[in-house]
Amino acid sequence: MTGNNITYSFDKNFTQNDVEDLFLSVGWVSGRYPKRLYRALMNSSLVVTAKDGERLVGLVRCLSDDVMLAYVHYVLVDPEYQGKGIASKLLNMVKDRYKDLFYLEVMPEDKKNASFYERHGFSVMTGGCAMQTVNTNIIDA
Repeated sequence: MTGNNITYSFDKNFTQNDVEDLFLSVGWVSGRYPKRLYRALMNSSLVVTAKDGERLVGLVRCLSDDVMLAYVHYVLVDPEYQGKGIASKLLNMVKDRYKDLFYLEVMPEDKKNASFYERHGFSVMTGGCAMQTVNTNIIDA
């Protein structure tokens, strides 16, 4: 059952289990590496959370140099809470926090999510091409 009193915070006030549950709820592989995931979030430039009581229901993670560029690494919301404006609120908080930077970038991992970011003022970079390498041999340490 979802609550109506979602609270938003810039504090990294969540546990390893909280992030594991949230990431697994959306089927993200990083949820299978809870120790690494938790450390990554704690070392991130900015994490904005959405909670229903004590339950972590949404999160956005950013990496930034705080001068020119901030990169929105991901925005995720527990499926039980999707469609309630939580992701939009989280992203708007990030946009406000970084309003004085030259670039705010995002790389949606799934093309179906591009329209969400376009509704929030993002556009496809002319000539852009997202690239990555993935190390699946890591240990959750």
